[in-house]
Amino acid sequence: MIPAFDVIKALNTKRKDEIVVGTMTPNRYWEMVSDNPEKDLPIFGAMGKASSLGLGLALAKPQEKVWVLDGDGSILMNLGSLITIADQKPENFCHFVFQDGVYFTTGGQPIPGGETVDLAGIALKSGYASAYTFDDLEHFVNELNEINNAKGPVFVCLKVQHNKDAPEMYIGSTKNAIERFRKAMK
Repeated sequence: MIPAFDVIKALNTKRKDEIVVGTMTPNRYWEMVSDNPEKDLPIFGAMGKASSLGLGLALAKPQEKVWVLDGDGSILMNLGSLITIADQKPENFCHFVFQDGVYFTTGGQPIPGGETVDLAGIALKSGYASAYTFDDLEHFVNELNEINNAKGPVFVCLKVQHNKDAPEMYIGSTKNAIERFRKAMK
């Protein structure tokens, strides 16, 4: 298992100018490190919808890379989005899913099947161009450039764990985030 915050720091280090759509658990960490918040679109109060919104952005902005930072509970709430994403074949779409086996943001309730489900396998069978699973930070970091340069849609399952001092979920001003993002996309 990889510390979730280490994954986020690695992504931020490798980020160039990608649009980042984050939700739930990954977003609580991302907001602490993002160097380009103008191109971040945090999704609050819409669990399971980051992948769908990310797909829309990838289709609307095919010249820009879109990263979706998702949680396992979120993607399991909207598995149909994997098939829709695969069908649309956005080459600029990279889907990072943090698999911790619990609904971490809502109190740590276990996700049914959360420890055994093969999310990368589901994405690959749904038609994603490629899918990866990582439980080692060094291996993930070594593959990240290749993953980001691959034609999508790309799915990356990250087996993560959280420290006891994980940041609280901050539900900032969605209106401000959307307005900031809108200006950056013009």
